[in-house]
Amino acid sequence: MPTDICFSFEGFSARGGKTDEHKDGWGIAFFEGAGCRLFLDDAPSTTSPVAALLREYPIKSKNVIAHIRKATVGAVGLENCHPFQRELWGHYWVFAHNGDLPHLSQQAPGFYQPVGQTDSEQAFCQILNRLRQVFPLGKPDLPDLYPVLQDITQAIARQDIFNYLLSDGEHLFAHCSTKLCYLVRQAPFAAAHLIDEDLTVDFQELTTPSDRVAIIATTGLTDNERWTPFQPGELLVFKDGLPLWGI
Repeated sequence: MPTDICFSFEGFSARGGKTDEHKDGWGIAFFEGAGCRLFLDDAPSTTSPVAALLREYPIKSKNVIAHIRKATVGAVGLENCHPFQRELWGHYWVFAHNGDLPHLSQQAPGFYQPVGQTDSEQAFCQILNRLRQVFPLGKPDLPDLYPVLQDITQAIARQDIFNYLLSDGEHLFAHCSTKLCYLVRQAPFAAAHLIDEDLTVDFQELTTPSDRVAIIATTGLTDNERWTPFQPGELLVFKDGLPLWGI
């Protein structure tokens, strides 16, 4: 079921200048049916008025991607804030990256071109250009899409750090180069305590037995739940709160 991310966002946003050094902007995307709400701000998430708005406005979604930025390539500015969004095959695609890509090859301009200066947006455009080239007639089924996305990912990640999240609103793809972990929260629910804020929520009081959510993060957001680490090079696909595809 669609869910809000208020609890996780409280801890995650604290890493944007309070408990971590990623203070060069942030963003969050919520898929709702065929639509996608995208909020970006180049201010730190700990002081951002947009973040304050979202804490008071619990949007519910089946797929959410959030990112806090530490600038390495590209100036601090709205055009360089993740997540990035484009349309492909009549669907919105959203992408966020953690890492550095100093050896990313500069390909000839394709259908998708970056607006900002980050290597992350450049990589996103290369992924979409390749998918559009391989599947010109429309969106393929997952068994056809996955190996092509995996090949593109491996080519980009071969020499560099390419941890990313990518979603079209139906599936969420998560790739680990160096550090990524996930948690599946489902019945029987229990209380969870944030690492970055002194906040505990008892999900048993807020959920039904059929609810389920998967949370993917660079490092775990809670200190009393078991987070599963990704293996380097692993590309997992999540749908409806479960990892269902990947190696």
